[in-house]
Order: sequence, then structure tokens, then C-alpha cells
Amino acid sequence: MSIEATQSWHSVSADDVLRSLRVDIDAGLGDSAIQERLNQFGENLLTVGKDPSKIITFLTQFHQPLIYILIVSGTISSVLGAVVDAAVIFGVVAVNAVIGYLQESRAIAAIASLARGMVTQAVVLRAATRKTVPASALVPGDVLLLCSGDKVPADARLVRCRDLRVEEAALTGESLPIVKQPAPLPPDASLAERTNMVYASTLVVHGTATAIVVATGTATEIGRVSEMIRTAELLATPLTRKIAAFSSALLWAILGLAAVTFGVGLLRGETWLEMLMAAVALAVGAIPEGLPAAMTITLAIGVSRMANRNAIIRRLPAVEALGSTTVICADKTGTLTQNAMTVQEVAAGDGVFRVTGTGYAPAGAILRAGTPVSAAQIPALQRCLQAGALCSEAKLTRRGAAWVVEGDPTEGALLAAAAKAGLVAAELAAQYPRLDAIPFESERQYMASLHRVANGKATLVFMKGAAESVLPRCDCALTERGDAGPIDAEAWRRRAEDMAARGLRVLALAMLEMPPTQDRLAPSQVRAGLTWLGLQGMIDPPRPNAAAAVRACQGAGIHVKMITGDHALTAAAVARDLGLFGAGDGTGDGAGDPVKVLSGTEIAALGEDDLAARARETAVFARVAPEQKLRLVMALQAQGQIVAMTGDGVNDAPALRRADIGVAMGQAGTEVAKEAADMVLTDDDFASIEAAVEEGRGVYDNLVKFITWTLPTNLGEGLVILAATFAGAALPILPVQILWINMTTAVLLGLMLAFEPKERDIMIRPPRDPGHPILTNVLIGRIVLVGVLLLIASFGLYSWELTAGAAEAAARTVAVNVFVVVELFYLFNCRSLERSMVRQGLFSNAWVSGGVSLMIALQLAFTYLPFMNKAFASHPIGAGSWARILVSGLICYGAVGLEKWLRLRTR
Repeated sequence: MSIEATQSWHSVSADDVLRSLRVDIDAGLGDSAIQERLNQFGENLLTVGKDPSKIITFLTQFHQPLIYILIVSGTISSVLGAVVDAAVIFGVVAVNAVIGYLQESRAIAAIASLARGMVTQAVVLRAATRKTVPASALVPGDVLLLCSGDKVPADARLVRCRDLRVEEAALTGESLPIVKQPAPLPPDASLAERTNMVYASTLVVHGTATAIVVATGTATEIGRVSEMIRTAELLATPLTRKIAAFSSALLWAILGLAAVTFGVGLLRGETWLEMLMAAVALAVGAIPEGLPAAMTITLAIGVSRMANRNAIIRRLPAVEALGSTTVICADKTGTLTQNAMTVQEVAAGDGVFRVTGTGYAPAGAILRAGTPVSAAQIPALQRCLQAGALCSEAKLTRRGAAWVVEGDPTEGALLAAAAKAGLVAAELAAQYPRLDAIPFESERQYMASLHRVANGKATLVFMKGAAESVLPRCDCALTERGDAGPIDAEAWRRRAEDMAARGLRVLALAMLEMPPTQDRLAPSQVRAGLTWLGLQGMIDPPRPNAAAAVRACQGAGIHVKMITGDHALTAAAVARDLGLFGAGDGTGDGAGDPVKVLSGTEIAALGEDDLAARARETAVFARVAPEQKLRLVMALQAQGQIVAMTGDGVNDAPALRRADIGVAMGQAGTEVAKEAADMVLTDDDFASIEAAVEEGRGVYDNLVKFITWTLPTNLGEGLVILAATFAGAALPILPVQILWINMTTAVLLGLMLAFEPKERDIMIRPPRDPGHPILTNVLIGRIVLVGVLLLIASFGLYSWELTAGAAEAAARTVAVNVFVVVELFYLFNCRSLERSMVRQGLFSNAWVSGGVSLMIALQLAFTYLPFMNKAFASHPIGAGSWARILVSGLICYGAVGLEKWLRLRTR
């Protein structure tokens, strides 16, 4: 009889699980059963499927239109004897191939990281003997023994547990350790709600348990995540998609024009060899050889700038993709919030107190109606804080500049709140030494600890837990003065409900005085007679800069959406603080606006079309499972959105890989998330994403400036060749001279635009429409204008020189210098595509001045040095020629400036 896998182990009783898996809980599996199941299910490992060979993966990087153009360009350069130019072009091809190869290798690395995460040891019961075995040897039906500190080695159904709490944030996104219990649950319980299950790669932080392994290897939840990473489609970035389309069109245009040139020349009676050279010259002129290098260098500069703002880029095109982002799907815990539970409100006696400060640092104050108070002067408040600090297993320690909790985050928050009131944990422990404790269990919903008072006259019990569990045990309440008075249970219940409705995790505190001889504590002794101390409400608060960063993104037209595995109320409370409301654009008018929350259960019930509509109008998604994060990203992308997805857990990896830009957390992030992401934040702060978006927009602007600057040269060169062919004249510029123009100006002039500072309005513009091409109609018109001016100036001055009796080499030298000088003047036009360069600052980009100076020096060498004359068929020219060349440049600069001015006037 084979054992059939099921996805509903959580919905059946422990006894039914034991029967289904044919195992005795007190003896475990025998050797024969283990071998049989190992043969059936395989080892408990995440396997990596067969991938294309490294050679095939590398060669596929050349299968792109732009690469075809570059290969043709390099081949032509080699044929023409331009060895250096050919080497540069083929070098660019190689760099692009290497970058693509490394990118495609990342999915394999992510899955390998998952596999490494599952390599551990496991304690099991086999043949009635307790054994430690490699986790890879586990099979369904193994009796698994867990204790605090263990990494769970496989998915398992709990049979028995004591005070078990498991950290599942990396898998479910739940910010707090989950309290586990063995009772059956409804079949539709979400992954995060399956409290009777433990999952591979999660961490036991407290308690012990006996569980039955129900899934191993790729059948585990983390195995499903692994498969989603493998199958998630890796999308091209907006820029690479547009460059691919542009390159395809350019490829066919070049081939068509070259064919026309060749055909027209033959019809005019020219020799096929001369026309072949003319066609080659046109092709070389029309190919923007500097574009791939400019893209790579501009993106690399963006990488450097982002690194200075705490964002490490793992894939170059991701720089530009950030600038194109229209939606940011942000993980709540640790990205929008601090990943540190913090007590924000204390209700004790007749007062409600606000606690300032964040995280676990003992820095903050206790406020009442906005005024600082001393806990020592308010006995009810002091007792409430003492109870929270003493009834705890956690410890706060300082690591460098940061305070961290060892143990449960909620207990860490209680310790920090007490410390802010001057109640130091070590001093409290000395004043009230612990004698005994009743650990927290899900059935009881409380923890209690017994302490001796320092003077030895009494012992005190402090209790913390859920209000519905603690409140019925109390028959009086501590007043603000420290006396025992009557308790208004209904009023306290309403107050607890109000705090919970605001997204706070609420703990009730109580105490009981016992005889000085009492040294043991049993549940039967704390069933009644306790004194109510009050409530403490805590939350993982937003990061200090998160709200401002969210507003900046919204001001830039970017929708910010929170996707979390946490509870809906908690998520809504954080969203309200951050300004994430339920409008389609992710904004609201104020804190009174309702926050629209879509739960994982609701997502599961929606079809793709309905999900797309709800995803567009919803700002907060709670209790979301890993595959649902992936569905949300895909639903937004189906609407044409450019999606950035943040995350830190294993559960985030598939969505990180599928998103247009995946952003992982550098400090709290798992290795799996980092491997799947395009960018890693070194400070885990959402504000760094906003900074990266700003840099990304600047990078895209500079790329468009370069393209707008370089294409008129290619157009002008092509038009000059066509004009010469149709006129039956000699070529005004030779192929080798075209390569000189294209390569030197691209490096010394065009690339200087990569260093252009960001324009002032960059974060108050709406995002670019993903459907729009790289070049707008306005920029295309400008490119045509400058291309035609280049044709008129170069062909006109070439003819002028010949008419004036100059040598053909001198006339060609004039034509070459026309191209260089016009490009030089046009470079200043391109520093801002809409306004005068004066708005950018005349000297705000020192690289432009340096590049122009070097270009002038090189062009003088091209014109006057004998070895350059020989290599490039150039010739010295006179002052009159230079004057006419400079006038051509000024005319171009003035024409473009006038066009920009007229366009601004007509807006």
C-alpha cells in the first residue's frame, strides 16, 4: 500500500495522521519501512533540474538584434582594417554576453541556496530508539522530536507539544513567532494559520514537540517555493524590451537603405565594388556603435550612485527598471516597519499612557496627554511595567549601536517599555528573584511567574496573557494610587478591543500576592483572586523615514502597496500610519479614510480578471501566501504596470524573480531572497527604495539624452552617403572616417551625458507610460532636424571646398569636422531635453568640459598630424574652413534651442 500525499494534514486529527502514515508514535518507523519510503519519496533534498549547458547559455546571449548589428559592425571594421575599433566593438559584445549569462545563472543559485538551507540534522524516534540522523534521510511517517533552537527539517504534523513557538517569518511573512498546538483545523486554513503544522527551514524558538513528518524534499512548502522560483518567468526590463524593439527596426532599416544604395548606384552605371563600399559606408554610419557601451557605462554609474544610497544592484538593467516603476509592492515587516515590536500604549489605573521611542533600545519616555510622567509616581503604571518585565523569558542585549532581543519579540518589547521608565531588568530580577513559572501554552493563553520580594515578607505572582484569559481571573484592579479597588471588567474588555482594532497586539497584566513560604506555582493557584494591573499594546512600528518615502513615491505617481503575511488589522494600522489607503492610486485624504485590505483567503477565491481589478484598487494585502504574492505581481503586470517587489523571506523569492525589479533586504533577508533579487538594500529601509527610484529615473533620462544625441549623427551619415549615391558624387566621408566619428565622439562627448546630474523635477513627474517608446515624437522630430542640418552642412561644405579648389582629402576632412563640431554643440542642447542647459547649471557637469577639450585636441590631431592624415585619409585645412565649420555648429545649437523655446511657449 502506497502512502498518498495530501495538502490537508492540518484538517485531520493526529490519530488519523498516524493511521494514514502507518506509524506508532511511541516507536517510530522500522528499518524496512524507512527504506521502502526512501525508495518511494526519495531523499529529503531540494533537487535542481537539468539546465542548459554553460556553453549554450552563453551562446544564447548573442541572439539579439542589437548584438547582430554590433557583430556586423565589428566585422566591417575588421574588413576595413580598423583593428582597434573592431576590438572595442567585439569587447562590448562580450561584456553584454557575460552580463546576460550571469543573470540567467541566478535562478540556479537561488535554488542551490534553498537546498543549502535544508542541510541539517534531525532527532527522530526509530525502532523505539531516539536517534540523530541527517535531515536528508527523513521520510514521511518519521517521528520527529523538536526543541528550542532546532531548524525544522521537513514539513510535519504536530502530535504533542509544550509551549511551542516557531519563527515562520521567512516562509509566511508572520512577524511574530507562532504559538503551535496539535488540534485539527478547518481545511481552508491558510498556511500562516496552520498552527498544528511545522514547516521545513523554519525555526523553533521555544518549547518542545513531537511531530510526524508528512512531506519531504520538493513536496514540502519550501520545495513548492523552489519550484515557483524555477518556473517564474524572468521578464526583460522596460529598457531592454524597448532597445530590442528599436534594434530590430534599426537592423531592417540599415539593411534596406544599404540595399537601396547598392541598387541605385548600379542603375546609375557605377561599378559593383564602388557601390558595395558605399553600402558598407552607409551601414557603418547608421550603426550606433557607442550605444551598448553608453548603456553599460550609464547603468554602471547609476549602480555606483545607488550604492552610495544603500542600494546594491545585482543586475545592470535593474537600474533603469527602477526609474520606470509604476507600482511598488512592499513587504511590511522590516521594510516598511522596523522589525522590532514596540510598546506604544499602556492602560493602567485610570490613565492611558503613550510610550515614545522605537525598537528595543531603552530610549524614550512615558507620556500622559503629551506630558512626560514618572512611573515611580504612578504605582499602577509602575506595577504594570514591572509585571511585563518580570514575567518574561527574553533578554535585551546591545550589539554595537543596536539593541536586539534574545527570545520572543513581544517580551522584548515589554522589557524595553519598562527600561524607558527606569525599570532595568537586571535590577528587577535582583529585587524580585524568580522562584517558579507556568510557561505559556495555547490552551491557557497566559504565562505566570512566581517571585520572592526582596524583604522576604511575601511572594508575588505576575501574569501576562490574552485579555480574555487574564480578565476573568481578576476580582479587583489596582488603582492609580496603588490600592486595590473594584474592577469594571466590561470597560477593560472594551479598551482591549479598541486597542486591538487599532492594530496593536494587546497583553493583559495581573498580579497575586502569596505567602512568603510559597516556592512553587501551579495553574490551579492562579484561577481566581488576581489583581488587574492593566494593558500594554505593542506593534512593529513604521520606520522613521518610511511615511515620507511613501509620500514621495506617491507624489511621483508611483502606487505603493503593502503585501504581508501578517494579520489584516495589524497591516491596516501600519498602512494608516504610512498613508496607504484604499484608493486606486494608493493614496487617501487623511487618517480617517478606510484602509482597503484584501486577505489571502479572498485572493484565493478570485479569478484572474477579478484579482487584477481588486489589485489595482487595493493598497494592503494581508495573510498572503507565497504563490499569492506571485499572482499579485502577475496581475499588476497584466495591466501594463512596471512592478517593483520587496521581500526578505523564502516565501518572497518567486515574486522577487518574476517582478520587473526584485528588491531584497540585505540585513534581514534570506540568501534565497537575495539570490532571486535584482537589488539588495543594505539598510533594509523603504526610504532607500525611494532614493533608488530617483536615481533610476536619472539614469533613464541620461540614456534618452545619449540616444537623442547620437542618432542624428548616424542619420546624417546615412543621408550623406545616400545623397552622394543619388547625385553620382564621390563619398564625402569614407567608412574609416565614419568609424572615427562614431567611436571618438561617443566616448568623449556622448558618454559625458552619463554623468549629468538629475533634473530638479525628477520626482514630481508621473512615471513613464510603459507602452510608450524610448523616443517621443518630439525627440524624433529633433533627431531628424539635426540629421538634416548635418547633411546640409557636411555635404554643402564638402562641395564648397571642392569648388574652391581644395583637395578631395581636405574637403572630406572639412565634412568630418562638421560632424564632430555639430555634435559638440548639440551635446550642450542635450544636457536638458526640454529646457536650456543654463537650467542644469553651466558647470554642473565637469565631465562635459573635459570631454569637449579632449575631443577638440583629438580632432586637431586628426586634421594636422601626418600619421593621422595617413591612417584616416585626412588633410590639413585653413582658418576659413574652420570658421565655416563653427558657424554650422552654432546654427545647429540655435535651431534646437529655438525649437525647445517655441515648444515651451505653446504648452
